[in-house]
Amino acid sequence: MSYRIGLVGKPSVGKSTFFNAATMNDVPEGAYPFTTIDPSVGEAYVRVECAAPEFDHACTPETGFCRDEVRFVPTKLVDVAGLIPGAHEGNGLGNQFLTDLNETDVLVHVVDFSGTTDAEGEPTEGHDPRDDIDFLETELDMWYLEILEKGIEKFSNRYAGKEAAIEVELAEQMSAFRTNKDEIKRLILRLDIGFDPIEWDPDDREALAREIRTETKPMVIAANKMDTPKARENYEAITSDPDYEHLTIVPASAHAEKALKRADEQGAVDYRPGDGDFEIQGELSADQEAGLSQIQEFVHEFEGTGVQRALETALFEELDAIAVFPGSANGEPEDGTFMRDCFVLPEGSTTEDFAYFLHSDIGEGLLHGIDCRSNRQVGSSHELEHRDVIEIVSTN
Repeated sequence: MSYRIGLVGKPSVGKSTFFNAATMNDVPEGAYPFTTIDPSVGEAYVRVECAAPEFDHACTPETGFCRDEVRFVPTKLVDVAGLIPGAHEGNGLGNQFLTDLNETDVLVHVVDFSGTTDAEGEPTEGHDPRDDIDFLETELDMWYLEILEKGIEKFSNRYAGKEAAIEVELAEQMSAFRTNKDEIKRLILRLDIGFDPIEWDPDDREALAREIRTETKPMVIAANKMDTPKARENYEAITSDPDYEHLTIVPASAHAEKALKRADEQGAVDYRPGDGDFEIQGELSADQEAGLSQIQEFVHEFEGTGVQRALETALFEELDAIAVFPGSANGEPEDGTFMRDCFVLPEGSTTEDFAYFLHSDIGEGLLHGIDCRSNRQVGSSHELEHRDVIEIVSTN
């Protein structure tokens, strides 16, 4: 499997710039609605401290790359088509938006914290970023509620007056969201609304739809355009507002990240993506120096541009995913390669899960794993941890 991070947000907030900064692809950018009409899928990267130096080797990545002992591991980034209020009712590109959105595992919601774009993505001043955060959550909640209501209706028609488990029907109805009856049962118990849907009032149904949504579509807010004074003012207000404590908000400047990557490619700076500093190199014009100095002030204050941090927060904090290196307990392979791969797996993955992830034949022939740091044998049910280096021993 490959995790897919969905990049969402209303038009003209810098979402395509964020996508391009993360992937260095050339997706059209522009301050007008529906710049992105079809979802663009690109390869972005998340940082993992490389394990190779612990074995006195340099790694030879086959996927991603390694820079100064930091491994950049590929992940899919999906720039989903522009969202406007009423998407769940089919407004704008609503139906297609929701379909594309459901193909992702976790969301990064790019919000213009400078408040210079209105609800439709048109230029304005003084717009409250809270409205954008609220409208996306509301759109998603209403989408989930519509599907939940269909499940309740089917349950009522099928089992009127009979004993049945509502969580089974709802799990079947909402299976596209990768939920199951055990998770839905746990959420019903959490809300303490009982298991008879006839007794659920509209607030109960909305609350359950919201709980299922937050469990199956975790979200990070990328507070974009934070290199402006108004955005910083809004950031302080929103992060201290108790109504938004449930969200992880990452200050970001997609423009700064893209500018630094371009400057690094051109040799004007030495910049490792995600770092909180960079070194200016060579002779630059006065305008270039002024621009880079302004960016440098920003990345010092926020310990980076926020683009890498948003992606990594989505995978490693919201999804609790782990990175695992396939290793060799016998040292360096004969072909001179070392630690060619690093894979991102779900939390709780076992040796057996990892074997099947590598290949179904390897999983079927699994004998055991070897923890390459300790040279200790681990069983098929051994739960892996972040940055483990594991050799799989298989008959296949």
